[in-house]
Amino acid sequence: NFLPFRLFPLRERGMNWHARPLTCQEIQAFRKSKEVMDRFVRAYKLMLGFYGINLVNEETGELERAENWRERFENLNRFSHNNMRITRILKCLGEMGYEDYQVHLVKFFLTETLVEETLPNVKRSALDYFLFTVRSKEKRRELVHYAWQHFKPQSSFVWGPRDKLQRYR
Repeated sequence: NFLPFRLFPLRERGMNWHARPLTCQEIQAFRKSKEVMDRFVRAYKLMLGFYGINLVNEETGELERAENWRERFENLNRFSHNNMRITRILKCLGEMGYEDYQVHLVKFFLTETLVEETLPNVKRSALDYFLFTVRSKEKRRELVHYAWQHFKPQSSFVWGPRDKLQRYR
């Protein structure tokens, strides 16, 4: 039986209805295989390159803009279907145990959308979807606080309770 190749498989159905969701057993088998995990990181780096981002540190997940970032960000701003792919990548990073990579990628997009303002058409996805893929509750809180600090106007921020955001430390 032919199963379509999936670069970033998940336990949920995606846009390709021919691809079946992963099972927990498959995820565990993938995570135990050095070869599979090396290929996964290579695929991640490939997609980051497509988006104009470099993985600076494979241990931590630290990211930076690639040399071609302007051209690639133009593509990200123009074609919103990339946002669904990025959400899928973020979810898959969590499934595969790369939760630190999730945090760095979400913070990268929050910085580019809210601070640098280079990706205005990605801002809603970063806030509505990317943020909430982060598995660590504490890291997610930190990212929501970071987003709140940089969101303009702050009074229109709806992704967390204002009283808690003001007290957060």
